[in-house]
Amino acid sequence: VQLQACGGGLVQAGGSLRLSCAASGGSFISYYMGWFRQAPGKEREFIGNIWSGSTTYYASSVRGRFTISRDYAKNTVYLQMDSLKPVDTAVYYCAAAAQFMVSVGAVKYWGQGTLVTVSS
Repeated sequence: VQLQACGGGLVQAGGSLRLSCAASGGSFISYYMGWFRQAPGKEREFIGNIWSGSTTYYASSVRGRFTISRDYAKNTVYLQMDSLKPVDTAVYYCAAAAQFMVSVGAVKYWGQGTLVTVSS
């Protein structure tokens, strides 16, 4: 089972970026899919997750700016990031879990991470 994330890069504050995470090696239809991030020197932080079609839940720090969506046919989950701020700079990880996840302990599978840098 693998999660392959991509789409990171350098963007100016106020800009947008979309990350993708493709799952392979198994069926993720019943899994909660989500995103975490980890800034330098900080713990890995929950961003949001999606389940039951299109039900989502987000951390307060990104709610209203980030949107998670999912294409079940492609086994892919997306993270649309708008109104980016320098504090959003981090390595972003996609994740899969058998249950609702807001902490790293609930995650069963991790993607490899993709770096997002937001310049001021």
